[in-house]
Amino acid sequence: MIQNRTLLNVADNSGAKALLCVQILGGTRHRYAGIGDIIVGVVKKAEPRKPVKKHEVVRAVIVRQKKEYSRGDGTYVRFDDNACVILEGKTKEPKGGRIFGPIPREIKERGFDKIAALAPEII
Repeated sequence: MIQNRTLLNVADNSGAKALLCVQILGGTRHRYAGIGDIIVGVVKKAEPRKPVKKHEVVRAVIVRQKKEYSRGDGTYVRFDDNACVILEGKTKEPKGGRIFGPIPREIKERGFDKIAALAPEII
């Protein structure tokens, strides 16, 4: 459950390290975002000499959340951190060329095929 003012780790090599969620896309009644949801965020920490700079407003997709969530087969999945991947403009393509850490298979089901292909491990 990601909501406004939640600080997330960035799980790609776009240059950003921490992202602050400022808006959850998908309608006016969306209070929380989960795996596969798109958010608007502000970069709070960034590496020097990389494409994404500090204070930049970007779109990102949630790829990991601490709060457990249920799958259709009755199992529950949870991760150690809240993490996102920065997207290229208004598309579903990632801005970075590498993805770090495990990615749930729900990401591929939501249409983020390129992120799933770049991921080192799909859970």
